[in-house]
Amino acid sequence: MTRLLIIQPDASDPVGPLGEWFAEAGAELDVRLPPGQELPEGLDGYAGVVCLGGHMDALADEKYPWLADVRKLLASAVGKRVPTLGVCLGAQLLAVATGGQVAVGADGPEVGPSLVSKKDVAWTDPLFADLPLMQDVLQFHTDVVKRLPPGAELLASSPRYQNQAFRLNSCAYGVQFHLETTPDVVKAWAESAPEMAEVTRPGALESDSLTALHEDLAETWRPFAHRFVRLAAGELETAPEGQHRLPLA
Repeated sequence: MTRLLIIQPDASDPVGPLGEWFAEAGAELDVRLPPGQELPEGLDGYAGVVCLGGHMDALADEKYPWLADVRKLLASAVGKRVPTLGVCLGAQLLAVATGGQVAVGADGPEVGPSLVSKKDVAWTDPLFADLPLMQDVLQFHTDVVKRLPPGAELLASSPRYQNQAFRLNSCAYGVQFHLETTPDVVKAWAESAPEMAEVTRPGALESDSLTALHEDLAETWRPFAHRFVRLAAGELETAPEGQHRLPLA
């Protein structure tokens, strides 16, 4: 089986449906929730790495010292060209680990259902090429990837925050939005952060709306998750080289 390391920075953000989709495609998941579950020292035996979301900042090492180990693993995965996927905080950690910059979003939090659009590079990408031009996503964040890492290529964008999805070193991906949620998870987030829930449109976080949204998310992102497993298994070719390669050994 294709073994994936799943890094879960926050107990409130489990791998959820994303993990189910990985398993459907034949992946074996090794889920680590630090600090209680230690991270592996290296990536031997793993075909891919996935880092999920969380409430903390990507550089909050003083409170969460294990974040440095997460960034180290992500940088190692990129340098060794191990297929990697960072989701929300995971994308921010991936960006910081490889020379990008994360900051509080200047236009405020992004919360609730949204759309992002493919950029030109995405049309030839092994994971993004088959996605529709406009993709349904679920947003729940205050920090954003302000500057992409050197050599990274933009795959998806939106008018409010440009860097919604990126790729670097051919097979490492970061997405600012969430793929892994359920309606109950999102409702729990809204209850624990009411100040963020207030910024979305009325009714967007109610049960019926969230159920409909997650049906749309599954239609779009379930095949994407299957393709990630195929990429990790070596059944899909990695993306063509961009103009600039990330200078990692």
